[in-house]
Amino acid sequence: HEDMNGSAVALALVLAAAEMNLPVAIDCWLAIAHNHLSPGAYKQNDIVTALDGTTIEIVHTDAEGRMVLADTLLMATGGKKSVKPDLVIDFATLTGSMHVALGARYSGVFASSDKLGSLAVAAGQASGERICVFPLDEDYDPALDSKVADVKQCTLDGEADHILAARFLQRFTHKRPWLHVDLSASSCSGGLS
Repeated sequence: HEDMNGSAVALALVLAAAEMNLPVAIDCWLAIAHNHLSPGAYKQNDIVTALDGTTIEIVHTDAEGRMVLADTLLMATGGKKSVKPDLVIDFATLTGSMHVALGARYSGVFASSDKLGSLAVAAGQASGERICVFPLDEDYDPALDSKVADVKQCTLDGEADHILAARFLQRFTHKRPWLHVDLSASSCSGGLS
Protein backbone atom coordinates (compact mmCIF):
# COMPACT_ATOMS: atom_id res chain seq x y z
CA HIS A 1 0.00 0.00 0.00
CA GLU A 2 1.56 3.22 -1.27
CA ASP A 3 3.95 4.66 1.32
CA MET A 4 5.48 1.32 2.34
CA ASN A 5 6.70 0.46 -1.14
CA GLY A 6 10.39 0.85 -0.28
CA SER A 7 10.32 -1.88 2.36
CA ALA A 8 8.06 -3.99 0.14
CA VAL A 9 10.62 -3.85 -2.69
CA ALA A 10 13.50 -4.71 -0.34
CA LEU A 11 11.62 -7.67 1.12
CA ALA A 12 10.55 -8.88 -2.34
CA LEU A 13 14.17 -8.78 -3.56
CA VAL A 14 15.34 -10.91 -0.64
CA LEU A 15 12.53 -13.41 -1.22
CA ALA A 16 13.29 -13.57 -4.96
CA ALA A 17 17.02 -14.08 -4.33
CA ALA A 18 16.25 -16.88 -1.86
CA GLU A 19 13.80 -18.60 -4.23
CA MET A 20 16.34 -18.40 -7.06
CA ASN A 21 19.15 -19.66 -4.80
CA LEU A 22 21.37 -16.76 -5.90
CA PRO A 23 24.94 -17.09 -4.58
CA VAL A 24 24.88 -13.70 -2.83
CA ALA A 25 24.85 -12.60 0.79
CA ILE A 26 22.10 -10.06 1.41
CA ASP A 27 21.35 -8.17 4.60
CA CYS A 28 17.89 -6.63 4.37
CA TRP A 29 16.99 -3.78 6.68
CA LEU A 30 13.39 -2.55 6.68
CA ALA A 31 13.26 1.14 7.61
CA ILE A 32 9.69 1.31 8.79
CA ALA A 33 8.11 4.44 10.21
CA HIS A 34 4.59 5.46 11.07
CA ASN A 35 3.78 9.15 11.24
CA HIS A 36 1.53 9.48 14.30
CA LEU A 37 1.04 12.08 16.96
CA SER A 38 1.87 11.13 20.52
CA PRO A 39 3.39 12.77 23.59
CA GLY A 40 6.74 11.16 22.66
CA ALA A 41 6.77 12.21 19.00
CA TYR A 42 9.30 14.76 17.83
CA LYS A 43 8.06 18.21 16.86
CA GLN A 44 9.15 20.89 14.45
CA ASN A 45 12.32 22.64 15.74
CA ASP A 46 13.32 19.66 17.92
CA ILE A 47 16.90 18.37 17.73
CA VAL A 48 17.20 14.60 17.25
CA THR A 49 20.44 12.66 17.56
CA ALA A 50 21.19 9.93 15.01
CA LEU A 51 22.92 6.69 16.02
CA ASP A 52 26.32 8.08 15.04
CA GLY A 53 25.86 11.22 17.16
CA THR A 54 24.89 13.53 14.28
CA THR A 55 22.40 16.11 15.52
CA ILE A 56 19.47 16.78 13.19
CA GLU A 57 17.17 19.80 13.27
CA ILE A 58 13.57 18.75 12.64
CA VAL A 59 12.05 21.06 10.05
CA HIS A 60 9.03 19.05 8.92
CA THR A 61 7.42 16.22 10.87
CA ASP A 62 6.15 14.56 7.68
CA ALA A 63 9.75 13.86 6.60
CA GLU A 64 9.94 10.96 9.05
CA GLY A 65 11.03 8.47 6.39
CA ARG A 66 14.45 10.06 5.93
CA MET A 67 14.93 10.11 9.70
CA VAL A 68 14.38 6.36 10.04
CA LEU A 69 16.36 5.68 6.88
CA ALA A 70 19.34 7.66 8.21
CA ASP A 71 19.76 5.34 11.20
CA THR A 72 19.02 2.30 9.04
CA LEU A 73 21.78 3.30 6.61
CA LEU A 74 24.18 3.71 9.53
CA MET A 75 23.45 0.17 10.66
CA ALA A 76 23.43 -1.32 7.15
CA THR A 77 26.72 0.25 6.07
CA GLY A 78 28.59 -1.40 8.86
CA GLY A 79 28.84 1.08 11.67
CA LYS A 80 31.43 -0.42 13.99
CA LYS A 81 31.32 -3.86 12.37
CA SER A 82 34.50 -4.98 10.64
CA VAL A 83 32.60 -6.38 7.65
CA LYS A 84 31.46 -3.64 5.29
CA PRO A 85 28.91 -4.25 2.50
CA ASP A 86 30.07 -4.14 -1.12
CA LEU A 87 26.95 -2.19 -2.07
CA VAL A 88 24.04 -0.58 -0.25
CA ILE A 89 20.77 0.06 -2.07
CA ASP A 90 17.84 1.72 -0.39
CA PHE A 91 14.34 1.90 -1.82
CA ALA A 92 11.88 4.47 -0.51
CA THR A 93 8.73 6.31 -1.45
CA LEU A 94 10.58 9.24 0.08
CA THR A 95 9.68 12.54 -1.53
CA GLY A 96 6.76 14.16 -3.27
CA SER A 97 9.23 16.24 -5.27
CA MET A 98 10.46 13.11 -7.06
CA HIS A 99 6.90 12.47 -8.19
CA VAL A 100 6.66 16.11 -9.33
CA ALA A 101 9.95 15.77 -11.22
CA LEU A 102 9.18 12.47 -12.97
CA GLY A 103 5.50 11.68 -12.66
CA ALA A 104 4.45 8.09 -12.14
CA ARG A 105 6.36 6.39 -14.95
CA TYR A 106 9.95 6.67 -13.72
CA SER A 107 11.79 6.24 -10.45
CA GLY A 108 14.68 8.49 -9.57
CA VAL A 109 18.08 7.16 -8.58
CA PHE A 110 20.99 8.78 -6.78
CA ALA A 111 24.34 7.01 -6.99
CA SER A 112 27.60 7.44 -5.14
CA SER A 113 29.43 7.07 -8.49
CA ASP A 114 28.63 7.58 -12.17
CA LYS A 115 29.43 3.93 -12.85
CA LEU A 116 26.90 2.79 -10.26
CA GLY A 117 24.28 5.14 -11.72
CA SER A 118 24.88 3.66 -15.18
CA LEU A 119 24.53 0.14 -13.81
CA ALA A 120 21.21 1.09 -12.21
CA VAL A 121 19.88 2.47 -15.50
CA ALA A 122 21.03 -0.67 -17.35
CA ALA A 123 19.39 -2.92 -14.74
CA GLY A 124 16.20 -0.92 -15.10
CA GLN A 125 16.24 -1.27 -18.88
CA ALA A 126 16.87 -5.02 -18.61
CA SER A 127 13.93 -5.47 -16.22
CA GLY A 128 11.46 -3.03 -17.76
CA GLU A 129 11.79 -0.41 -15.04
CA ARG A 130 12.32 3.21 -16.02
CA ILE A 131 15.12 4.83 -14.07
CA CYS A 132 16.42 8.40 -14.18
CA VAL A 133 19.71 9.33 -12.48
CA PHE A 134 19.66 12.61 -10.57
CA PRO A 135 22.61 14.77 -9.50
CA LEU A 136 24.15 14.40 -6.08
CA ASP A 137 26.33 17.52 -6.17
CA GLU A 138 27.77 18.92 -2.94
CA ASP A 139 26.64 22.46 -3.69
CA TYR A 140 23.13 21.47 -2.53
CA ASP A 141 24.43 21.01 1.02
CA PRO A 142 24.20 24.66 2.19
CA ALA A 143 20.38 24.37 2.06
CA LEU A 144 20.71 21.81 4.89
CA ASP A 145 23.00 23.95 7.05
CA SER A 146 21.58 24.41 10.54
CA LYS A 147 22.37 27.04 13.16
CA VAL A 148 21.35 24.70 16.00
CA ALA A 149 22.40 21.20 14.86
CA ASP A 150 24.84 19.42 12.56
CA VAL A 151 22.28 19.28 9.73
CA LYS A 152 18.68 20.10 8.88
CA GLN A 153 16.42 17.19 8.04
CA CYS A 154 14.95 19.13 5.07
CA THR A 155 13.79 22.62 4.12
CA LEU A 156 10.30 24.06 4.00
CA ASP A 157 10.59 25.63 0.55
CA GLY A 158 10.39 22.24 -1.20
CA GLU A 159 12.85 23.10 -3.95
CA ALA A 160 14.78 20.00 -5.05
CA ASP A 161 13.68 18.11 -1.94
CA HIS A 162 14.47 14.78 -3.62
CA ILE A 163 18.09 15.92 -4.09
CA LEU A 164 18.30 17.37 -0.59
CA ALA A 165 16.92 14.13 0.85
CA ALA A 166 19.60 12.14 -0.98
CA ARG A 167 22.35 14.54 0.18
CA PHE A 168 21.02 14.19 3.74
CA LEU A 169 20.99 10.39 3.53
CA GLN A 170 24.45 10.14 1.99
CA ARG A 171 25.89 11.52 5.24
CA PHE A 172 24.90 8.22 6.89
CA THR A 173 26.38 5.74 4.39
CA HIS A 174 29.95 5.55 5.73
CA LYS A 175 31.04 6.39 2.16
CA ARG A 176 30.12 2.87 1.00
CA PRO A 177 29.01 2.35 -2.63
CA TRP A 178 25.37 3.42 -2.45
CA LEU A 179 22.22 3.73 -4.54
CA HIS A 180 19.16 5.57 -3.33
CA VAL A 181 16.00 4.78 -5.30
CA ASP A 182 13.08 7.17 -4.78
CA LEU A 183 10.13 5.12 -6.01
CA SER A 184 7.77 7.62 -7.61
CA ALA A 185 6.93 5.03 -10.30
CA SER A 186 5.47 2.75 -7.64
CA SER A 187 2.14 4.52 -8.11
CA CYS A 188 1.86 3.94 -11.89
CA SER A 189 -1.49 2.14 -11.83
CA GLY A 190 -1.78 1.66 -15.61
CA GLY A 191 1.53 -0.12 -16.01
CA LEU A 192 4.25 0.75 -18.49
CA SER A 193 4.24 0.01 -22.19
